[in-house]
Amino acid sequence: MISDSFLYKFYYQWWKNIDKSIFFIISLLFIIGLFFSLVSTSLIASDKLDTNSYFFFFKHLVYVVLGIFILFVFSSFKEEQLIKYSIVLFFVSLIALVLVPILGVEVKGSKRWIDLFFLPRFQPIEVLKPFLIVFLSTILCTEKTNLMIKYILTTLTISIISLLLIVQPDIGQTLLIVFSWSVLIFTSGINIFILLAFFCLAVIFLAYLIIYVPKFDYIQGRILSFFNRETGTHNFQSDKAIDSITSGGFFGKGIGEGTLKNRVPEAHTDYIISVISEEFGVVAIMLILLLFLIFIYMVFKKISFETDDKTKLILIGSISLILMQATIHVGVNIRLFPTTGMTLPFLSYGGSSIISTSILAGIILNLTKRKIN
Repeated sequence: MISDSFLYKFYYQWWKNIDKSIFFIISLLFIIGLFFSLVSTSLIASDKLDTNSYFFFFKHLVYVVLGIFILFVFSSFKEEQLIKYSIVLFFVSLIALVLVPILGVEVKGSKRWIDLFFLPRFQPIEVLKPFLIVFLSTILCTEKTNLMIKYILTTLTISIISLLLIVQPDIGQTLLIVFSWSVLIFTSGINIFILLAFFCLAVIFLAYLIIYVPKFDYIQGRILSFFNRETGTHNFQSDKAIDSITSGGFFGKGIGEGTLKNRVPEAHTDYIISVISEEFGVVAIMLILLLFLIFIYMVFKKISFETDDKTKLILIGSISLILMQATIHVGVNIRLFPTTGMTLPFLSYGGSSIISTSILAGIILNLTKRKIN
């Protein structure tokens, strides 16, 4: 049995070495997410499930507690262990992603989830994303491998994962991981013209799928509806979201006074920013975005003092993934982008999303903690 003194020393060493400012921001974002989960899902549970009005909140609380434990585990490893375990878990997650078309659960025409007995509707791509950053960064920083071979290997990896996502289909996550890959290879020093050429090919391929493949008609409908609000029926959610933001004004209608959470499916996941804005106002959204900006600034400040290229790449990829996902979520809510079904890191309800964010946060805390000589 592990002695109490050993656990105390282990915890003390962990607390002494982590960046407490970054940990405080991460904890604050999780707490804010719990609070808004409480006020935005209680009516959904009582009205739709005819059950305990705190059903979703308690589930969110369990996910956050699990997420904090995961964060602690990943931030406790030695750096070499973190990278080794992450690469192993990358392949495990990739196998799970391969199994989605075979064993996956179909919801609203998309097959993106696997039902696990301890985590129903588990989305493998969410767990894969943090480990993908570590895997790609490791390839790009391998000293004995030719630079062109590194780019070919990373391009092959991202192409395989993108094809698996397209089959589901999940274009939003596809764009997110391609963006993360492009940030990593751009940071590693690739010629900008090669990167632009790849993006042109990717856009052409994506346009072909959307226009000519029937399975992707829904994406075409969303894009057309985005540019012409009178076409199709894909504007309902985004229209209700922007109306909620407008009706909330600067200071909101007050706790429990919002209606978006009852009118739009999955509002507590994909439209949590609009739910918050309706009840607490634009001021609350500005404060949340300010927290994200402070978090990003503190991580980039740490990167500027880092000397190891692999650590730099992993940190840049991790924080860029969080930044891009948050940008897409907010952009969809204010009609800057078509509907994608993207959650807001730390705040949105959803087990897979919280676990993914916790892994990313754990990796960031690990690589920004004080180095022991």
